[in-house]
Amino acid sequence: MGLTVENLDKEYPTRSGALAVLSGIDLTLNAGEAMAVMGPSGSGKSTLLNILGTLETPTRGRVTVDGVDPFGLSEPQLAEFRNRHVGFVFQDHHLLPQCSVLENVLVPTLVVRVGDRAAFDAEARRLLDRVGLSGRLEHRPAELSGGERQRAAIARALVCKPKLLLADEPTGNLDRKTAHAVGELLTELHHQEGTMLMVVTHSADLASLFPRRAEMLDGRLTPRS
Repeated sequence: MGLTVENLDKEYPTRSGALAVLSGIDLTLNAGEAMAVMGPSGSGKSTLLNILGTLETPTRGRVTVDGVDPFGLSEPQLAEFRNRHVGFVFQDHHLLPQCSVLENVLVPTLVVRVGDRAAFDAEARRLLDRVGLSGRLEHRPAELSGGERQRAAIARALVCKPKLLLADEPTGNLDRKTAHAVGELLTELHHQEGTMLMVVTHSADLASLFPRRAEMLDGRLTPRS
């Protein structure tokens, strides 16, 4: 079981015809595996991540997560699937400025239909301790450094115990030293939590932390050693 992508295409309509952004993408990612995707801006990296995270729909092809095709679900089912099974980490952390660190991490749990609120709270506190923010639970994002904000965002992405963790340039706004520390934390937590992890990045330093690497160029994905 894991992530399977088969012959995936993505096109956008333009006045001059269809613009192909992804062409014939095939990949598999097993439970516990991690992969970094590199490539120039505009090559289709973020589009691929958005489709895997069900934020966009493919034009053709098939995506399954543990045998489930999310694009065959109803809108309510798809929203629940995304919330429970996919975690996102973005270049800009997207923390809510008016909420504390703990409240931010708990945001994804607010729309979960079933679950023990005390258990979610305990999980959020466990993850914040794991990312080194146990002493910052009541701080607002403006009171944190860039690296601390991104660590809080990683904890938020993991709080619902997703099967698939997707990160789009997660170290892009950080200085080199902080970026390396956040990259190491991300890969370490992925191993400990048992998620599948895919990162798109311009950073060769971040990509070097991953056992599997691929390059996106002109909408096609090529494995790299």
